[in-house]
Amino acid sequence: MNITMIGTGYVGLVTGTCLAESGNDVTCVDIDQAKIECLRHGDIPIYEPGLSELVLYNAKSGRLKFTTQAAEAVPKARCVFIAVGTPQRDDGSANLDGLWKVVDTLAPLLPRDVVVVIKSTVPVGTNRAVANRLRELTGREVDVASNPEFLKEGCAIDDFAKPDRVVVGVTRPEVGEVLHELYKPFLRTEHPFLVMGLESAEMTKYVANCLLATKISFINEMANLCERLKADINDVRRGIGHDQRIGFAFLFPGVGYGGSCFPKDVRALVDAAAKTGLDTRILKSVDEVNNSQKHVLFDKVRRHFGDRLKGRKIAIWGLSFKPRTDDIREAPALVLIDALLAAGAVVRVHDPVALPNVRKIYGDRLTYWEQQYDVLDGAEALAIVTEWNEFRNANFEQMRRQMHTPVIFDGRNLYDPAKMKALGFEYSGIGLFTG
Repeated sequence: MNITMIGTGYVGLVTGTCLAESGNDVTCVDIDQAKIECLRHGDIPIYEPGLSELVLYNAKSGRLKFTTQAAEAVPKARCVFIAVGTPQRDDGSANLDGLWKVVDTLAPLLPRDVVVVIKSTVPVGTNRAVANRLRELTGREVDVASNPEFLKEGCAIDDFAKPDRVVVGVTRPEVGEVLHELYKPFLRTEHPFLVMGLESAEMTKYVANCLLATKISFINEMANLCERLKADINDVRRGIGHDQRIGFAFLFPGVGYGGSCFPKDVRALVDAAAKTGLDTRILKSVDEVNNSQKHVLFDKVRRHFGDRLKGRKIAIWGLSFKPRTDDIREAPALVLIDALLAAGAVVRVHDPVALPNVRKIYGDRLTYWEQQYDVLDGAEALAIVTEWNEFRNANFEQMRRQMHTPVIFDGRNLYDPAKMKALGFEYSGIGLFTG
Protein backbone atom coordinates (compact mmCIF):
# COMPACT_ATOMS: atom_id res chain seq x y z
CA MET A 1 0.00 0.00 0.00
CA ASN A 2 1.25 3.52 -0.80
CA ILE A 3 1.38 5.58 2.39
CA THR A 4 2.17 9.26 2.85
CA MET A 5 3.14 10.41 6.34
CA ILE A 6 2.84 14.14 6.99
CA GLY A 7 5.18 15.03 9.84
CA THR A 8 8.44 13.36 10.84
CA GLY A 9 8.29 13.97 14.57
CA TYR A 10 8.25 11.15 17.08
CA VAL A 11 4.88 9.67 16.08
CA GLY A 12 5.22 10.22 12.35
CA LEU A 13 8.72 8.79 12.05
CA VAL A 14 8.00 5.71 14.17
CA THR A 15 4.68 5.02 12.43
CA GLY A 16 6.05 5.57 8.94
CA THR A 17 9.09 3.40 9.57
CA CYS A 18 7.09 0.53 11.06
CA LEU A 19 4.61 0.61 8.17
CA ALA A 20 7.53 0.47 5.73
CA GLU A 21 8.98 -2.45 7.69
CA SER A 22 5.76 -4.41 7.03
CA GLY A 23 6.16 -3.98 3.26
CA ASN A 24 4.36 -0.72 2.46
CA ASP A 25 5.83 2.07 0.35
CA VAL A 26 6.03 5.03 2.70
CA THR A 27 6.97 8.62 1.93
CA CYS A 28 7.49 10.90 4.93
CA VAL A 29 6.88 14.60 4.31
CA ASP A 30 8.08 17.48 6.46
CA ILE A 31 8.50 21.22 5.87
CA ASP A 32 11.81 21.20 7.75
CA GLN A 33 14.40 20.88 4.97
CA ALA A 34 17.28 20.35 7.40
CA LYS A 35 15.47 17.48 9.13
CA ILE A 36 14.64 15.81 5.82
CA GLU A 37 18.28 16.07 4.71
CA CYS A 38 19.41 14.50 7.97
CA LEU A 39 16.93 11.64 7.57
CA ARG A 40 18.04 11.06 3.99
CA HIS A 41 21.60 10.65 5.31
CA GLY A 42 20.53 8.30 8.09
CA ASP A 43 20.72 10.82 10.93
CA ILE A 44 17.78 10.36 13.32
CA PRO A 45 16.66 13.56 15.10
CA ILE A 46 15.24 11.72 18.13
CA TYR A 47 16.51 9.00 20.45
CA GLU A 48 14.39 5.87 20.29
CA PRO A 49 15.98 2.42 20.71
CA GLY A 50 15.93 0.43 17.47
CA LEU A 51 14.55 3.22 15.31
CA SER A 52 17.80 4.24 13.61
CA GLU A 53 18.46 0.71 12.38
CA LEU A 54 14.92 0.34 10.99
CA VAL A 55 15.06 3.71 9.22
CA LEU A 56 18.37 2.89 7.57
CA TYR A 57 17.25 -0.61 6.54
CA ASN A 58 13.95 0.46 5.01
CA ALA A 59 15.42 3.54 3.33
CA LYS A 60 18.08 1.34 1.74
CA SER A 61 15.40 -1.07 0.55
CA GLY A 62 13.53 1.82 -1.11
CA ARG A 63 10.36 1.39 0.94
CA LEU A 64 10.98 4.51 3.06
CA LYS A 65 11.56 7.91 1.47
CA PHE A 66 11.78 11.49 2.76
CA THR A 67 10.78 14.73 1.05
CA THR A 68 9.64 18.28 1.69
CA GLN A 69 7.28 18.19 -1.30
CA ALA A 70 3.79 16.94 -0.50
CA ALA A 71 2.95 17.09 -4.19
CA GLU A 72 5.43 14.28 -4.83
CA ALA A 73 3.78 11.86 -2.44
CA VAL A 74 0.12 12.67 -1.80
CA PRO A 75 -1.44 12.11 -5.28
CA LYS A 76 -0.36 8.44 -5.37
CA ALA A 77 -1.23 7.60 -1.75
CA ARG A 78 -3.95 5.21 -0.61
CA CYS A 79 -3.68 6.56 2.93
CA VAL A 80 -2.36 9.95 4.02
CA PHE A 81 -1.46 10.06 7.70
CA ILE A 82 -1.30 13.40 9.50
CA ALA A 83 1.12 13.30 12.43
CA VAL A 84 1.90 16.93 13.16
CA GLY A 85 2.29 18.44 16.61
CA THR A 86 -0.68 19.82 18.53
CA PRO A 87 1.14 21.71 21.30
CA GLN A 88 -0.53 23.09 24.37
CA ARG A 89 -1.64 26.71 24.44
CA ASP A 90 -1.29 28.80 27.58
CA ASP A 91 -4.93 28.09 28.50
CA GLY A 92 -4.41 24.31 28.26
CA SER A 93 -6.20 23.88 24.93
CA ALA A 94 -4.57 22.23 21.91
CA ASN A 95 -3.03 24.42 19.24
CA LEU A 96 -4.29 23.07 15.89
CA ASP A 97 -2.72 25.71 13.64
CA GLY A 98 -0.25 23.21 12.17
CA LEU A 99 -2.99 20.67 11.52
CA TRP A 100 -5.20 23.13 9.63
CA LYS A 101 -2.25 24.31 7.56
CA VAL A 102 -1.61 20.71 6.52
CA VAL A 103 -5.29 20.12 5.68
CA ASP A 104 -5.35 23.18 3.42
CA THR A 105 -2.14 22.05 1.71
CA LEU A 106 -3.39 18.50 1.14
CA ALA A 107 -6.84 19.34 -0.24
CA PRO A 108 -5.90 20.01 -3.89
CA LEU A 109 -3.52 17.03 -3.96
CA LEU A 110 -5.78 14.27 -2.65
CA PRO A 111 -6.73 11.42 -5.02
CA ARG A 112 -10.38 10.31 -5.07
CA ASP A 113 -10.06 7.03 -3.15
CA VAL A 114 -7.71 8.32 -0.45
CA VAL A 115 -8.21 7.89 3.28
CA VAL A 116 -6.92 10.77 5.40
CA VAL A 117 -5.86 9.34 8.77
CA ILE A 118 -5.32 11.71 11.69
CA LYS A 119 -2.65 10.27 13.96
CA SER A 120 -2.11 13.51 15.91
CA THR A 121 -3.78 13.81 19.30
CA VAL A 122 -6.63 16.22 18.67
CA PRO A 123 -9.67 17.47 20.61
CA VAL A 124 -12.91 15.54 20.21
CA GLY A 125 -14.70 16.73 17.07
CA THR A 126 -11.55 17.59 15.12
CA ASN A 127 -11.74 14.65 12.69
CA ARG A 128 -15.29 15.56 11.72
CA ALA A 129 -14.25 19.21 11.34
CA VAL A 130 -11.40 18.12 9.06
CA ALA A 131 -13.84 16.11 6.92
CA ASN A 132 -16.08 19.17 6.63
CA ARG A 133 -13.14 21.38 5.68
CA LEU A 134 -11.98 18.96 3.00
CA ARG A 135 -15.51 18.77 1.60
CA GLU A 136 -15.55 22.56 1.30
CA LEU A 137 -12.11 22.68 -0.32
CA THR A 138 -12.50 19.73 -2.72
CA GLY A 139 -16.22 19.76 -3.45
CA ARG A 140 -16.52 16.05 -2.61
CA GLU A 141 -16.62 13.69 0.36
CA VAL A 142 -13.17 12.70 1.59
CA ASP A 143 -12.84 9.77 3.99
CA VAL A 144 -11.28 10.90 7.25
CA ALA A 145 -10.33 8.41 9.97
CA SER A 146 -9.08 8.82 13.52
CA ASN A 147 -6.23 6.49 14.49
CA PRO A 148 -4.86 7.58 17.88
CA GLU A 149 -1.38 6.46 18.83
CA PHE A 150 -0.51 4.64 22.05
CA LEU A 151 3.27 4.62 21.73
CA LYS A 152 5.45 4.79 24.82
CA GLU A 153 8.73 6.63 24.33
CA GLY A 154 11.60 4.22 24.82
CA CYS A 155 9.72 1.16 23.53
CA ALA A 156 7.73 2.62 20.63
CA ILE A 157 8.89 0.07 18.06
CA ASP A 158 7.59 -2.82 20.15
CA ASP A 159 4.41 -0.91 20.96
CA PHE A 160 3.68 -0.46 17.27
CA ALA A 161 4.70 -3.96 16.20
CA LYS A 162 2.90 -5.69 19.11
CA PRO A 163 0.01 -3.38 20.02
CA ASP A 164 -2.38 -4.06 22.90
CA ARG A 165 -5.06 -2.90 20.48
CA VAL A 166 -5.48 -0.73 17.40
CA VAL A 167 -8.22 1.88 17.60
CA VAL A 168 -9.74 3.51 14.52
CA GLY A 169 -12.62 5.92 14.23
CA VAL A 170 -14.49 5.92 10.91
CA THR A 171 -17.73 7.06 9.32
CA ARG A 172 -17.95 4.15 6.86
CA PRO A 173 -17.20 0.43 7.47
CA GLU A 174 -15.21 0.32 4.22
CA VAL A 175 -12.67 2.75 5.66
CA GLY A 176 -12.22 0.48 8.66
CA GLU A 177 -11.52 -2.40 6.29
CA VAL A 178 -8.75 -0.43 4.53
CA LEU A 179 -7.05 0.32 7.84
CA HIS A 180 -7.54 -3.26 9.05
CA GLU A 181 -5.67 -4.47 5.98
CA LEU A 182 -2.86 -2.02 6.76
CA TYR A 183 -2.56 -3.12 10.39
CA LYS A 184 -3.14 -6.85 9.84
CA PRO A 185 0.59 -7.76 9.99
CA PHE A 186 0.74 -6.34 13.54
CA LEU A 187 -2.36 -8.17 14.80
CA ARG A 188 -1.35 -11.79 14.23
CA THR A 189 -1.47 -12.59 17.96
CA GLU A 190 -5.20 -11.82 18.05
CA HIS A 191 -4.96 -8.41 19.68
CA PRO A 192 -8.14 -6.49 18.84
CA PHE A 193 -8.74 -4.05 16.01
CA LEU A 194 -11.39 -1.76 17.45
CA VAL A 195 -13.61 0.18 15.03
CA MET A 196 -15.77 2.97 16.41
CA GLY A 197 -17.03 6.46 15.61
CA LEU A 198 -14.71 9.41 15.10
CA GLU A 199 -15.51 11.10 18.40
CA SER A 200 -15.16 7.87 20.39
CA ALA A 201 -11.70 7.20 18.94
CA GLU A 202 -10.58 10.75 19.73
CA MET A 203 -11.91 10.43 23.26
CA THR A 204 -10.25 7.03 23.78
CA LYS A 205 -6.80 8.58 23.44
CA TYR A 206 -7.48 11.27 26.03
CA VAL A 207 -9.24 8.98 28.48
CA ALA A 208 -6.42 6.41 28.35
CA ASN A 209 -3.72 8.97 29.10
CA CYS A 210 -5.79 10.72 31.74
CA LEU A 211 -6.50 7.47 33.58
CA LEU A 212 -2.82 6.51 33.57
CA ALA A 213 -1.90 9.99 34.80
CA THR A 214 -4.52 9.63 37.54
CA LYS A 215 -2.93 6.40 38.77
CA ILE A 216 0.48 8.10 38.93
CA SER A 217 -0.78 11.12 40.85
CA PHE A 218 -2.81 8.89 43.17
CA ILE A 219 0.11 6.65 44.16
CA ASN A 220 2.37 9.68 44.58
CA GLU A 221 -0.10 11.31 46.95
CA MET A 222 -0.40 8.06 48.90
CA ALA A 223 3.40 7.82 49.05
CA ASN A 224 3.61 11.28 50.58
CA LEU A 225 1.01 10.26 53.14
CA CYS A 226 2.91 7.06 53.92
CA GLU A 227 5.99 9.08 54.87
CA ARG A 228 3.99 11.11 57.36
CA LEU A 229 2.29 8.07 58.88
CA LYS A 230 5.48 5.94 58.98
CA ALA A 231 4.09 3.40 56.52
CA ASP A 232 6.05 2.05 53.54
CA ILE A 233 4.57 2.68 50.10
CA ASN A 234 6.28 -0.40 48.65
CA ASP A 235 4.43 -2.62 51.10
CA VAL A 236 1.19 -0.77 50.43
CA ARG A 237 1.70 -1.03 46.66
CA ARG A 238 2.13 -4.78 46.92
CA GLY A 239 -0.89 -4.99 49.17
CA ILE A 240 -3.18 -3.33 46.64
CA GLY A 241 -1.54 -4.42 43.39
CA HIS A 242 -2.52 -8.07 43.77
CA ASP A 243 -6.15 -6.99 43.67
CA GLN A 244 -7.00 -7.78 40.04
CA ARG A 245 -9.26 -4.74 39.87
CA ILE A 246 -6.24 -2.52 40.54
CA GLY A 247 -3.07 -4.21 39.26
CA PHE A 248 0.52 -2.97 39.51
CA ALA A 249 0.90 -0.92 36.32
CA PHE A 250 1.59 2.79 36.89
CA LEU A 251 1.60 2.37 40.68
CA PHE A 252 5.29 3.16 41.17
CA PRO A 253 5.71 6.30 43.29
CA GLY A 254 8.13 8.94 42.15
CA VAL A 255 8.61 12.61 41.39
CA GLY A 256 5.74 13.03 38.94
CA TYR A 257 5.12 12.42 35.27
CA GLY A 258 6.33 14.53 32.37
CA GLY A 259 6.71 14.19 28.63
CA SER A 260 4.64 15.38 25.71
CA CYS A 261 1.45 13.39 26.36
CA PHE A 262 0.19 13.09 29.92
CA PRO A 263 0.50 16.75 31.01
CA LYS A 264 -0.84 18.09 27.72
CA ASP A 265 -3.69 15.59 27.40
CA VAL A 266 -4.92 16.02 30.97
CA ARG A 267 -5.07 19.80 30.53
CA ALA A 268 -6.62 19.52 27.08
CA LEU A 269 -9.44 17.34 28.40
CA VAL A 270 -10.00 19.73 31.31
CA ASP A 271 -10.27 22.56 28.78
CA ALA A 272 -12.59 20.58 26.50
CA ALA A 273 -14.85 19.72 29.42
CA ALA A 274 -14.94 23.33 30.61
CA LYS A 275 -16.19 24.40 27.18
CA THR A 276 -19.19 22.12 27.68
CA GLY A 277 -19.81 23.53 31.16
CA LEU A 278 -18.44 20.47 32.99
CA ASP A 279 -16.00 20.93 35.87
CA THR A 280 -13.58 17.95 35.79
CA ARG A 281 -12.48 18.10 39.41
CA ILE A 282 -10.61 14.79 39.39
CA LEU A 283 -8.52 15.73 36.35
CA LYS A 284 -7.74 19.16 37.78
CA SER A 285 -6.51 17.49 40.96
CA VAL A 286 -4.41 15.02 38.95
CA ASP A 287 -2.59 17.93 37.32
CA GLU A 288 -2.22 19.84 40.59
CA VAL A 289 -0.86 16.81 42.45
CA ASN A 290 1.62 16.14 39.66
CA ASN A 291 2.89 19.71 39.60
CA SER A 292 3.33 19.60 43.37
CA GLN A 293 5.07 16.21 43.26
CA LYS A 294 7.81 17.59 41.04
CA HIS A 295 8.96 19.72 44.01
CA VAL A 296 9.16 16.82 46.48
CA LEU A 297 12.80 15.98 45.80
CA PHE A 298 13.96 19.57 46.27
CA ASP A 299 11.96 19.78 49.49
CA LYS A 300 13.92 16.79 50.77
CA VAL A 301 17.21 18.43 49.76
CA ARG A 302 16.24 21.68 51.45
CA ARG A 303 15.18 19.94 54.66
CA HIS A 304 18.55 18.20 54.78
CA PHE A 305 20.71 21.27 54.13
CA GLY A 306 18.43 23.96 55.54
CA ASP A 307 19.49 27.43 54.42
CA ARG A 308 23.00 26.19 53.63
CA LEU A 309 22.51 25.17 49.99
CA LYS A 310 24.56 27.99 48.47
CA GLY A 311 27.74 26.58 46.99
CA ARG A 312 26.80 22.96 47.76
CA LYS A 313 27.71 20.49 45.04
CA ILE A 314 24.59 18.50 44.14
CA ALA A 315 24.80 15.72 41.54
CA ILE A 316 21.79 14.57 39.52
CA TRP A 317 21.33 11.21 37.81
CA GLY A 318 18.67 11.26 35.11
CA LEU A 319 17.29 14.24 33.20
CA SER A 320 14.82 12.84 30.66
CA PHE A 321 11.21 12.54 31.79
CA LYS A 322 11.54 8.73 31.62
CA PRO A 323 14.26 6.22 30.69
CA ARG A 324 15.12 5.22 27.12
CA THR A 325 14.37 8.65 25.66
CA ASP A 326 16.09 12.03 25.37
CA ASP A 327 12.77 13.85 25.77
CA ILE A 328 12.92 16.45 28.57
CA ARG A 329 9.54 18.09 27.98
CA GLU A 330 7.98 18.79 31.41
CA ALA A 331 10.65 16.57 32.98
CA PRO A 332 10.72 16.61 36.81
CA ALA A 333 14.51 17.01 36.66
CA LEU A 334 14.12 20.52 35.23
CA VAL A 335 12.01 21.58 38.21
CA LEU A 336 14.69 20.28 40.58
CA ILE A 337 17.47 22.00 38.63
CA ASP A 338 15.66 25.33 38.64
CA ALA A 339 15.09 25.15 42.40
CA LEU A 340 18.69 24.16 43.14
CA LEU A 341 20.09 26.95 40.98
CA ALA A 342 17.76 29.48 42.62
CA ALA A 343 19.10 28.35 46.01
CA GLY A 344 22.68 28.88 44.86
CA ALA A 345 23.72 25.23 44.61
CA VAL A 346 26.39 24.00 42.21
CA VAL A 347 24.55 21.52 40.00
CA ARG A 348 26.31 18.64 38.24
CA VAL A 349 24.23 16.47 35.91
CA HIS A 350 24.41 13.14 34.12
CA ASP A 351 22.01 11.37 31.76
CA PRO A 352 22.79 8.62 29.23
CA VAL A 353 21.24 10.52 26.28
CA ALA A 354 19.55 13.79 27.34
CA LEU A 355 22.59 15.97 28.11
CA PRO A 356 22.53 17.86 24.75
CA ASN A 357 18.87 18.83 25.20
CA VAL A 358 19.46 20.06 28.75
CA ARG A 359 22.55 21.99 27.67
CA LYS A 360 20.42 23.92 25.17
CA ILE A 361 18.37 25.26 28.09
CA TYR A 362 20.95 25.83 30.82
CA GLY A 363 24.21 26.39 28.98
CA ASP A 364 27.14 26.88 31.36
CA ARG A 365 24.95 27.20 34.46
CA LEU A 366 25.41 23.45 34.94
CA THR A 367 28.33 21.08 34.56
CA TYR A 368 27.68 18.06 32.35
CA TRP A 369 29.19 14.61 32.81
CA GLU A 370 29.06 11.74 30.32
CA GLN A 371 29.92 9.11 32.94
CA GLN A 372 27.58 8.45 35.85
CA TYR A 373 30.30 8.12 38.47
CA ASP A 374 32.38 11.10 37.33
CA VAL A 375 29.49 13.42 38.20
CA LEU A 376 29.81 12.32 41.83
CA ASP A 377 33.34 13.65 42.43
CA GLY A 378 33.12 15.85 45.50
CA ALA A 379 29.30 15.85 45.49
CA GLU A 380 27.63 16.51 48.81
CA ALA A 381 24.45 14.76 47.70
CA LEU A 382 23.04 12.78 44.78
CA ALA A 383 19.48 13.17 43.50
CA ILE A 384 18.13 10.37 41.30
CA VAL A 385 15.32 11.60 39.07
CA THR A 386 15.05 9.14 36.15
CA GLU A 387 15.14 5.36 36.61
CA TRP A 388 17.64 4.40 33.91
CA ASN A 389 18.54 0.70 34.22
CA GLU A 390 22.25 1.43 34.65
CA PHE A 391 21.45 3.22 37.91
CA ARG A 392 19.71 0.20 39.46
CA ASN A 393 22.81 -1.88 40.20
CA ALA A 394 25.24 0.86 41.05
CA ASN A 395 28.75 0.43 42.44
CA PHE A 396 28.05 1.75 45.92
CA GLU A 397 31.63 1.39 47.07
CA GLN A 398 32.79 3.63 44.23
CA MET A 399 29.96 6.08 44.94
CA ARG A 400 30.99 6.43 48.58
CA ARG A 401 34.61 6.87 47.57
CA GLN A 402 33.85 9.67 45.13
CA MET A 403 31.17 11.57 47.03
CA HIS A 404 32.12 14.15 49.64
CA THR A 405 29.20 12.99 51.78
CA PRO A 406 27.19 9.79 51.04
CA VAL A 407 23.71 11.31 50.84
CA ILE A 408 21.14 10.09 48.27
CA PHE A 409 17.70 11.50 47.52
CA ASP A 410 16.07 8.83 45.38
CA GLY A 411 13.07 10.05 43.40
CA ARG A 412 12.41 6.58 41.94
CA ASN A 413 12.96 4.23 44.91
CA LEU A 414 15.68 2.25 43.15
CA TYR A 415 17.37 0.97 46.29
CA ASP A 416 16.49 -0.78 49.55
CA PRO A 417 16.66 1.68 52.46
CA ALA A 418 17.99 -0.90 54.93
CA LYS A 419 20.77 -1.94 52.58
CA MET A 420 21.74 1.68 51.92
CA LYS A 421 21.89 2.40 55.66
CA ALA A 422 24.12 -0.65 56.18
CA LEU A 423 26.42 0.62 53.44
CA GLY A 424 26.78 3.94 55.21
CA PHE A 425 24.53 6.09 53.06
CA GLU A 426 21.99 8.58 54.27
CA TYR A 427 19.12 7.61 52.00
CA SER A 428 15.68 9.11 51.38
CA GLY A 429 13.14 7.79 48.88
CA ILE A 430 9.51 8.53 48.10
CA GLY A 431 7.02 7.18 50.64
CA LEU A 432 9.50 4.78 52.25
CA PHE A 433 9.66 4.07 55.97
CA THR A 434 13.32 4.18 57.02
CA GLY A 435 12.93 4.35 60.80
